[in-house]
Amino acid sequence: MKNIEQIYTNCLAQGSYFIESNGEAAVIDPLRESFPYLERAERKGVKIKYIFETHFHADFVSGHLDLAKKTGATIIYGPSAKTNFEKHTAQDGEEFQIGELTIKVLHTPGHTPESSCYLLLDGKGKEHAVFTGDTLFIGDVGRPDLAQKATNLTQEDLAGWLFDSLRNKIMPLPDDVIVYPAHGAGSACGKNMSSETWDTLGNQKKTNYALRHDMSREEFIDEVTTGLMPPPQYFSKNAMLNKNGYSSFDEAMERGLNALMPKDFKNLVEQDDVLVLDVRKRWDFVKGFIPGSLFIGLDGSFAPWVGALIPNMDQKIALVVEEGKEEEAVRRLARVGYDNAIGYLKGGIDAWANNGGNVETLKSITVEEYIDNNALYDHKVIDVRKPGEFETAHISNANLLSLDFFSKHDFENEISKDQTYMIHCRSGFRSTIAASILYQKGYKKLINIIGGFDKIKSSDILTAGTCPSLVMK
Repeated sequence: MKNIEQIYTNCLAQGSYFIESNGEAAVIDPLRESFPYLERAERKGVKIKYIFETHFHADFVSGHLDLAKKTGATIIYGPSAKTNFEKHTAQDGEEFQIGELTIKVLHTPGHTPESSCYLLLDGKGKEHAVFTGDTLFIGDVGRPDLAQKATNLTQEDLAGWLFDSLRNKIMPLPDDVIVYPAHGAGSACGKNMSSETWDTLGNQKKTNYALRHDMSREEFIDEVTTGLMPPPQYFSKNAMLNKNGYSSFDEAMERGLNALMPKDFKNLVEQDDVLVLDVRKRWDFVKGFIPGSLFIGLDGSFAPWVGALIPNMDQKIALVVEEGKEEEAVRRLARVGYDNAIGYLKGGIDAWANNGGNVETLKSITVEEYIDNNALYDHKVIDVRKPGEFETAHISNANLLSLDFFSKHDFENEISKDQTYMIHCRSGFRSTIAASILYQKGYKKLINIIGGFDKIKSSDILTAGTCPSLVMK
């Protein structure tokens, strides 16, 4: 249907939707920034009438508040949603008109209690598409453990609700209905989502394990609750921002786009409450970085790692960024609620070095160099991938220190500052992040393997096995 536009943001693995008909429009699960929707409304000559939220998102800060202020649109949540801002709480089955189109609310609790899907009916009343939020993904369903603390429910309780919602509200819909979810592969809101961003419901009934007709309620609960990784620490904080409100996105952008000369930058970063965040490409970072800085590159899963590794969302952040990427860096921080970027280093690392700033380097080698010279190094190996990746296959003498759980490690009792460590992940992105954190803690005898396990696995230094006991404390 030409009336629907999916706006997919790869770095968040998130899909929002712009629906328009006869001069009216609706937005579903908007990004933090209003521009994508305001631009489309102006270009198409339509007025945004409604902003539909499928649930209280945990993995990003939604743009419903700013967009509503700028357009006058009504914010709509499903039944039982309680907020600290004005909105319309829809009833199950309630319908809303967008030109000739109708959007019908399907309350589908399970991922969260207020989770709702939105069924789109065409001008003749035919079911055309369903916007499923985190209730139903392509190849998966939403995890049922994120709303436990807020509801005093168990994940098994919520999983049971999700089973009922899928069977009673979604699966009875016609097979040709198009499923438009809120997330795809790479999101932590499910376990094993497809890289496809939409599909027909009929195909999902055939291929999605959670929609098997012969699956009992007990089997479903067991399937969706088994193997869940702990959610990143920022998830609960983002959910509260989406529920209670947040500061202006435009103000966060203006504050972060403050060009700082090297002298001013130096004065700032010498303050204990300022974090230097280096967002350049990993191979640029290892060649020279400001001592004590944290690396998280824009060319990887930037926002999720920011949320996982920077515990304080009010943290003052001073950016080291590639020229021309300043706006992108501040915007992507704000998407996950980090609104306190206070500026960036004008002229980059070269300006810093040319004005007397100290620069450290991280020794890095290619996979080929590691394999060819493995016997020459007096070293141990640190693998920072996920436990499941490690258990599938790993280097024979590797220790697992998963980046996902860095905040929980007692490094002083696990690794030595006098020992040389090779550090790797799948590609070199996570290992560079991990190395920057270990450098902050005084571990300087690190050699980063750029290229990572994808190339290492073809060599004969690989073995399968279980995780070393020192890691999983």
